[in-house]
Amino acid sequence: MESLLNENVKNIQISGIRKFFNLVAEYDHVVSLTIGVPDFPTPDHVKEAAIRAIQENITTYTHNAGRIDVRKAACHFVKEKYKLQYNENEVIVTVGASEAIDIALRTILSKGDEVILPGPVYPGYEPLIQLSGGIPIYADVRQNGFKLTADIVEKYITEQTKCIILPYPSNPTGVSLEADELTAIASLVKEKNIFVIADEIYSELTYGRTHVSIAQFLKEQTILINGLSKSHAMTGWRIGLLFGPEKVVQNMLKVHQYNVSCATSISQMAALEALTNGINDALPMREEYQNRRDYCYQELTKMGIDVVLPDGAFYFFVPIPTGEPSFQFATNLLREQRIAVVPGDAFSSLGEGYFRMSYSCSMQQLEKGLNGIRAYLAGFGNN
Repeated sequence: MESLLNENVKNIQISGIRKFFNLVAEYDHVVSLTIGVPDFPTPDHVKEAAIRAIQENITTYTHNAGRIDVRKAACHFVKEKYKLQYNENEVIVTVGASEAIDIALRTILSKGDEVILPGPVYPGYEPLIQLSGGIPIYADVRQNGFKLTADIVEKYITEQTKCIILPYPSNPTGVSLEADELTAIASLVKEKNIFVIADEIYSELTYGRTHVSIAQFLKEQTILINGLSKSHAMTGWRIGLLFGPEKVVQNMLKVHQYNVSCATSISQMAALEALTNGINDALPMREEYQNRRDYCYQELTKMGIDVVLPDGAFYFFVPIPTGEPSFQFATNLLREQRIAVVPGDAFSSLGEGYFRMSYSCSMQQLEKGLNGIRAYLAGFGNN
């Protein structure tokens, strides 16, 4: 019966991150620096809003696009934070940012359309592009501080280019784009038949800078993805936000409607609280992440590793100094030191030669993890 399955589904692979997680599960007493989930609890006032929703029987379907008060709150949030102007007909409340990316790609892509994205990059985009009939085109950004800037984008644009993905702040590298870099991309693609999907799920977790969205300069061609998973430590609540031009968004709403009907009513009430009374909930988390980032950078530098300093998210993308392939390095580190990191090749072939470590864990775990990496490097070649 397998021969009857959709070839696009058969050809996509399980995430390299998940493959390595399965390996980690075979070992005891592992210090994990793999996790891409905030280690803070969801704020109490947000949880209490969800409890009230249950008690008040707010447990039925909502408008497909989401409750209008939630959509208005989302528009106010991005206006206050990022100077973006949207109305309630230009936003959909989705089941996490992942669903938002999925419905965006399924709406804009036709068979053979090309999507430019930076490499290395989060592995969740390529399968969704392929399932929509599109072709992922990886732009090598390793020699550009991991930034997909206009000069690089221009090299990859063809007549088949339908979309550019800008996932900044970046998973796995932690880098962001500055306003002048974004305006240059906007100038390059303005009035071309090219969409920009700006995945800004880490926009509230930036260090020493204020996040800038390309939607500020290219609104009519930008599909903006955001959500509450990282900013409010709400990964399990599954609330994403998709913004874009009204006519485009209303077509995406068709896909969303037939896919999930609507985001859960209870999570939407929690989102309403997060977007209003919790508008600055990310600030204390961001301060703690920055402390951890600075500590990790200091320790990695002491090891003689030339690593790019992240200015957002909670990851380092670290060049492997031993010269081992990334999966081998991660496997050996796990086996010998019980330290888990993510092999760089999980983030496309352009991630080979690196590993990703997350600092969304306690300082105690970071100290143990970095000490284990230091011990492994010191003993490399002596085993």
